Amino acid sequence: MSKPLVLIGCGKMGGAMLAGWLESGEAAGGVHVVEPHAQAMGDLAKRKGVTVYDSADALPGDLKPSVVILAVKPQMMDEALVPLATLAGSGAYFLSIAAGKTIGYFEKKLGASAPIVRAMPNTPAAVGRGITAYVANDHVSADQKAQAHRLLEAVGEAVEAETEDQIDAVTALSGGGPAYVFLLIETLAAAGVKAGLPEDMAMRLARVTVSGSGELARQSSEEASQLRINVTSPGGTTAEALKVLMAEGTGIQPIFDAAIAAATARSKELAG
Repeated sequence: MSKPLVLIGCGKMGGAMLAGWLESGEAAGGVHVVEPHAQAMGDLAKRKGVTVYDSADALPGDLKPSVVILAVKPQMMDEALVPLATLAGSGAYFLSIAAGKTIGYFEKKLGASAPIVRAMPNTPAAVGRGITAYVANDHVSADQKAQAHRLLEAVGEAVEAETEDQIDAVTALSGGGPAYVFLLIETLAAAGVKAGLPEDMAMRLARVTVSGSGELARQSSEEASQLRINVTSPGGTTAEALKVLMAEGTGIQPIFDAAIAAATARSKELAG
């Protein structure tokens, strides 16, 4: 039997990950969840093999997990780590999905030799369509890194960053990316209304167009630029719109350049 998993925090992201693990069979050795508000977990708390505790202090003293997943809010991390320090020397590694908490932060709290994987997922993980970038310190073994990759893939795709510095750009691009896409839906719908469409119709058209295009991009082997070209007839309506959207200096590229740069800088600030 494989070693158990310990999940600290089972909110939206932790719950999505737990559901993914249970569906993929990664929880064969049993999952131990620390969540003070277990009632919010719904039927997840009743799934076979899942044991829920009100606090980390209630975890069995002889528990030897393979991994401790840290899914609490960043501002709650200091308190959450206090009872977990003893697990740092038990052979477990720590997988954090808390934004802004660096590997250095965890090494200070858990010990310089603690195996740490820092990950940055995004909210589409809730529907199994997330993407997570992660980076590990030198104390994480190849087997541990492989397991972390599998755990993260249970809610979408996973990619290893080359350096921890890249996580700030990941936070800006894919971490905040869903918000930018939702804004696109809002702006498309608003533009449709100004062009004469009823609000509910414009919003439905925008939502389904964006979600369908995203799924097409995910499934297609063609580059995004080629998919764009496929939709664009020379001299047609789409081409006319793209003249505006891709205009040098005033199109969306410089706007996104500035937005991602600002988010990256803020991520660095928050990480200290």
